[in-house]
Amino acid sequence: MRRDEQPPANTRPSMDELSMQGQAPLSGMQRIRAAFAGVPILGWLVGILCAVFIERYFGDEISYQLYLPKVPVLFGCLIMFKKPLLIPSALAYVTLIYVVPIAASARLSAVFTNRIAAVLDRGPIALSCLIHVGLLYAALHYWADLSDYRLLVLKLTMIAVMLTLSINLINGYMGEFSCSHPGFMALGAYSSSVLTLFFFGNHSLFGPALLPAALGPYCFPLALIIGGLIASAGALVVAIPSFRTRGDYLAIISLAFLFIVKSLIENMEWVGGPRGISGHPNWSSLPVVYMWMIACIWVINNFVRSIYGKALNALRDNEMAAEAMTVNTRKTKMVAFMLGAFWAGVAGGLFAHVMRFVNPGTFGIQRLAEILAMLYFGGLNSVVGSIFGAVSINLISEMLRPLELYKWIVIPLILILVMIYRPSGLLAFREFDVKDILRPKHTGVGRGE
Repeated sequence: MRRDEQPPANTRPSMDELSMQGQAPLSGMQRIRAAFAGVPILGWLVGILCAVFIERYFGDEISYQLYLPKVPVLFGCLIMFKKPLLIPSALAYVTLIYVVPIAASARLSAVFTNRIAAVLDRGPIALSCLIHVGLLYAALHYWADLSDYRLLVLKLTMIAVMLTLSINLINGYMGEFSCSHPGFMALGAYSSSVLTLFFFGNHSLFGPALLPAALGPYCFPLALIIGGLIASAGALVVAIPSFRTRGDYLAIISLAFLFIVKSLIENMEWVGGPRGISGHPNWSSLPVVYMWMIACIWVINNFVRSIYGKALNALRDNEMAAEAMTVNTRKTKMVAFMLGAFWAGVAGGLFAHVMRFVNPGTFGIQRLAEILAMLYFGGLNSVVGSIFGAVSINLISEMLRPLELYKWIVIPLILILVMIYRPSGLLAFREFDVKDILRPKHTGVGRGE
């Protein structure tokens, strides 16, 4: 290459070229990252689908050859904690079923998936989102189809994502500390439960159904929305007096609201009192919960990237300066607080119909601790961090289930370490840019190129 010639703007030098230029050789981890740097998100989804189908059709045979009693329901972790002697077999199963197929499929299909991603990148972003979301759902559906336990864990994890995103609006983006989220969740859970059972279920508490049960699944979204609106009304009751205070005082007022809601429900015999309500219809199917989670991510991500989101960041950093810059601080707080409560109420309605039972004890201090743990583990002020924290804490909790009480020693220790070394969380202050995530990763291909 002549001195006056320049390499293409988007070409990355190979490892051999780096060595020839006198740079330090890459480490093993750097080589792995460089090898997969050109794989788009579409390629990873293809790899996950391949792994899921391999487990679906060959999982029984592979587990038999590895002397496992059955196909591991949760990446082999439950087997490892129950029977430590099977740890090598469980690790081999995860490697053969998940690690190798996902890595190989993603790497080998990178050229093909990058071309498809480039075509999608030139079209409407909505079409690209639908295709990626559809592929992700297909992978989750076939993975959960192998076990009812997987299905339950997956549904509860998606509901946890909604709860963590909604509380991040208040505790992360707004910079306040609210403890009222389980109360909002309870309002949504009980409101949607009463509506579905009163109109569509022959229940001992509410009498015969007023409408045909066949209409129930179609009206279920409306019940969830009403539950979310009632939770938003509860948030308004909290917000009006509490936003005159800050810091510890807001935390105390919001915690008092949680106890008020819990005690109120316990003393309302027409909704079961402390016994709760059972017999919910099974309308929180996997596609229903998945669509509500995607809607929650989309709405909250757009909100925090909008003018309201910038105003929330200004409030968090310096409220007086935000007021001086003509930010309506009171209105911004109200909108964020009520939006977070709405999605907590929707998540509560989904939770009630997943478990098909709800009682006031479900929405106590332990629920608050779980939500806060997911939030601060993943990271404040970050949609990506909320998703990561909810998925991680839920999976870790299920993986450690065989340890019984000891898992409540391990999980707090993990959180303590995170708070010491990453006080804001592992993925704090990261934007969730959908266009950047979905576009092709190899060089020289992209929108308008």
